[in-house]
Amino acid sequence: MSKKILRGKVVSVKMQKTVVVAVELPKRHPLYGKMVKNTKRFKAHIEEPVNEGDEVIIEETRPISKDVTWRVIRKGDL
Repeated sequence: MSKKILRGKVVSVKMQKTVVVAVELPKRHPLYGKMVKNTKRFKAHIEEPVNEGDEVIIEETRPISKDVTWRVIRKGDL
């Protein structure tokens, strides 16, 4: 099974080697059919420094800690 890959924006860099990435997941409303944006926040492991507001791509990985099961694989202009 392949690893999940998501794109999102860094919203917090207050931890060491961990960032919080907000990913917008569009879903269709069950009754009205309109597309609704749901935002989910993932904690991701990172080695290189990034800033808040950077666009990053995260990949699912083995559990690194209790909450961290994603890692940043690319950053910059996407």
